[in-house]
Amino acid sequence: AEGNATITPEDIDNGSSDACGISEMTLDNDTFDCSNVGENTITLTVIDNNGNESSAEATVTVEDNVAPVAVIQNITVQLDAEGNATITPEDIDNGSSDACGISEMSLDNAIFDCSNVGENTVVLTVEDNNGNKTSAEATVIVEDKVAPVVLT
Repeated sequence: AEGNATITPEDIDNGSSDACGISEMTLDNDTFDCSNVGENTITLTVIDNNGNESSAEATVTVEDNVAPVAVIQNITVQLDAEGNATITPEDIDNGSSDACGISEMSLDNAIFDCSNVGENTVVLTVEDNNGNKTSAEATVIVEDKVAPVVLT
C-alpha cells in the first residue's frame, strides 16, 4: 500500500548448491518502489564456504495491484442565470491518494440544470498511474437561488 516491495535471495534462488556448502547469497537489488513497476534484472551472487562465488541474473516483475484511495466531499452548487452549473472532479475530491500517483480523476455527471435541483449522487473515479481504479459516491446539492426576471 505504501508503494514498496522487498525480496530476499531465497525468493530468487532456485536450488543453488555447492559440494562444500554455501555460506552466503546476496542480491544486487532487493528493494523496489513505484519507479520499478515492470521487469527488473537483478543479480543473485552465491558464495561457497571456501570463498568461491558465482552469479546469475533473474527477472523480477514488480506489479502495482493496489487501488488508489478515493476520498470525496459533498458539495452544494448554485445554478447560474441560465439555469446551469458545472463541476469538476477536483470539486468533489477531498484528498484522494495513491502511493504510485494518480493519473486521472473523472465524474459520471458534471453538468446540472434546473431538472437537477436538490440532491444528486455523483461518482468520482480515481485511477492511479498503473491503471488501478477506485470509485466513491458524493452528494451534489443543486440550488436555484437566482430570482426570476420580471417584465411588466
